[in-house]
Amino acid sequence: QVQLVESGGGLVQAGGSLRLSCAASGRTVSRYHMGWFRQALGKERDVVAAVSWSGGSTYYADSVKGRVTISRDNAKNTVTLQMNSLKPEDTAVHYCAAQSGYWSASRVSSWSTRDAYWGQGTQVTVSS
Repeated sequence: QVQLVESGGGLVQAGGSLRLSCAASGRTVSRYHMGWFRQALGKERDVVAAVSWSGGSTYYADSVKGRVTISRDNAKNTVTLQMNSLKPEDTAVHYCAAQSGYWSASRVSSWSTRDAYWGQGTQVTVSS
């Protein structure tokens, strides 16, 4: 089992920044690929960014490229999502996820509750 706890969400004005953190515990989380996903009200959950277990590979959704940076600290079992130039359309519950197995950027968007661990989410609200 892997437990994930997100923090850092909140209310920010458009153009502002937020830093989300995910604290992982349980199994050897340093061997898990980590990702951030978000779900806006009435919409499906979408991937924001992901990082391989080593930190050597990353994936970003087109909608956040250039504005978001994902990083991990395996010594501290944390994953961070730095979000800049936030837009109202970034408003959503943001979830942290952990998945083991072979890293494939093309498969990140398909992570689900069947093959990954998920946190409870943290709300990000961007006002215009």
